[in-house]
Amino acid sequence: MPLVTSTEMFKKAYEGGYAIGAFNVNNMEIIQGITEAAKEERAPLILQVSAGARKYAKHVYLMKLIEAALEDTGLPICVHLDHGDTFEICKSCIDGGFTSVMIDGSHHTFEDNVALTRQVVDYAHARGVVVEGELGRLAGIEDAVNVSAEDASYTNPAEVEEFVQKTGVDSLAIAIGTSHGAYKFKPGQKPQLRFDILEEVQRRLPGFPIVLHGASSVIPEFVAMINAHGGKMPDAIGIPEDMLRQAAKMAVCKINIDSDLRLAMTASIRRHFAEHPDHFDPRQYLTPARANIKELVQRKLKNVLGCDGKA
Repeated sequence: MPLVTSTEMFKKAYEGGYAIGAFNVNNMEIIQGITEAAKEERAPLILQVSAGARKYAKHVYLMKLIEAALEDTGLPICVHLDHGDTFEICKSCIDGGFTSVMIDGSHHTFEDNVALTRQVVDYAHARGVVVEGELGRLAGIEDAVNVSAEDASYTNPAEVEEFVQKTGVDSLAIAIGTSHGAYKFKPGQKPQLRFDILEEVQRRLPGFPIVLHGASSVIPEFVAMINAHGGKMPDAIGIPEDMLRQAAKMAVCKINIDSDLRLAMTASIRRHFAEHPDHFDPRQYLTPARANIKELVQRKLKNVLGCDGKA
């Protein structure tokens, strides 16, 4: 099966009250863990690549690994650029075979965001590629994304219709209380998604696919496992999975997951070296790390996204 866009995925997800998982990939083991889980659960899949991942692994290597995943699984897979912040990086990914790109102009004024997003949309649509835009800014740090709490802002529902109409985007990322990175909320601070904003966006854009960034749950057992084996991560909690499931039943058709993958991999590797300090073969510690990612992704597909069995 060739790579696909997210268009048909989102249509089915919106109508079915579930969301597609968009999992960030950086190397072979992460790709294998994600795609093996999706194959077993028969789930459609978005593999997304950040600018940092392209720099680390190189575009050509990631694309060849994803091609291998297509051949191995037979799943419908969309390859998406996560947080492209310039026309040039979006163009490079489109020309390099991506089927979806995100242009994040949320750090610009509304007018400049519209102009930049429209430029990307025109180039992408002429080549059969879909585009995700963003309104509102999420706090947090992850790869090239670094937004302070003071600079974060919720999406203004009054702007969404004009933005979508003027840009022609295929999906829209909004800010309703999620945040990037592993350090989301301190103990005692209750996470709360602004479902009132989501409901108003859904009312203004009926049937239009909405995206949630910064939606890892920061699973406590992974943090505890890391700290039990030499880590120094502060206690933190992420977005409760039941909130994400509620969002997936509404207009949210794509939920991004990155930090949980990193925590799953790091926790497994730290535990492995604590139990086997004499090991030095990467296969010995990357095999359980890949298995931990697979288990995590299966949990997300079934309990959070609800897209298992939908491929």
